[in-house]
Amino acid sequence: MLKIVDLFAGVGGLSYGFIRAGAEIVLANEIDNQIAKSYIRNHTNTNMINADITTIDINKVFEKYLGTVDVVIGGPPCQGFSQKGSRKTINDERNFLFRYFYEVVKYLRPKYFLIENVPNLLTAEKGLFRKEIESLFNEIGYSLDCKVLNAADFGVPQTRRRALILGKQGNEILNLPIGTTKKVSISDAIGDLAYLESGEGKEEQEYKYEPKSEYQKKMRDGMKVLYNHVSTKHSKKAVEKLEMIPVGMGKEVLPTNLLTKSIYSGTWSRMIANEQSVTITTRFDTPSSGRFTHPVLNRCITVREAARIQSFPDSFIFYGTKTSQMKQVGNAVPPLLGRAIAEVIIEDNLNFTSKNDVFYSRDEKC
Repeated sequence: MLKIVDLFAGVGGLSYGFIRAGAEIVLANEIDNQIAKSYIRNHTNTNMINADITTIDINKVFEKYLGTVDVVIGGPPCQGFSQKGSRKTINDERNFLFRYFYEVVKYLRPKYFLIENVPNLLTAEKGLFRKEIESLFNEIGYSLDCKVLNAADFGVPQTRRRALILGKQGNEILNLPIGTTKKVSISDAIGDLAYLESGEGKEEQEYKYEPKSEYQKKMRDGMKVLYNHVSTKHSKKAVEKLEMIPVGMGKEVLPTNLLTKSIYSGTWSRMIANEQSVTITTRFDTPSSGRFTHPVLNRCITVREAARIQSFPDSFIFYGTKTSQMKQVGNAVPPLLGRAIAEVIIEDNLNFTSKNDVFYSRDEKC
């Protein structure tokens, strides 16, 4: 079983994908206290270091893992590369947190590493950051494959494009997977969840409907109780505004006097049931933050509906304040995408081990 260290772990979407593929997360690091607590409750066998990675003594913290870790994974914060708001790129210190990820890899020397980030990581400043990452890891003996993958190509009901950098020790490049899975729609993902109106729902409740799709059955994951399915209580004016928007439509049908300026595309627009969702963000409870209004109901999606769209099973429960729960879901790597990458690494490791077993077996016979 591959042993994994997850840095900048968030609530553990990437970790969970690796676990479902058959790996073990031995150590995780997350700076946010509430998110770290939520991680711990969903990954009870993992040692969590709840601290700012820039303050961690790498030698002291990671010494006992020397020679035992197979993969280091993680998603250094990407706010500086975000397409929303102003981008500081080269002047934003958050864009260089990958150097701490590098220092851990340099110290532990795992067979593989995986970095996840926004697509701009590979193109910002004419490829400056990508070139530095390639140079740093090449110098310590890793070959890299860098691609932008769309989670929708891996069975996730969401268009979510992410930059992935997969490193492997030696001169052989291990290629990231190419998704070919049949697309899953929003309806496939959340069509079985209770039809709550604005302000309705409880943190813990019974399922009201039977699952209708294979995806829904998979997401139930044996659960008998549904968690995190609570609708935001929108203002009376907001509900009245949403009531004006027909199925499949958006702000284009609203009177001019009700239109508001926003930097987000898809504001005051309904999600389209038979399509994939737009990228889930950390403010999916607000109609003005993007296309997060329920396909037919006059409210935004709940934490559980967003989690389903991110491919978190219902057995994965989110804790803390609602704001924290939304951050946990919105910033996560979809577990199904993580699992697809984990399976590539696990297969490659098995092939490597198998080849070495044959080699040593023949050597012993000689």
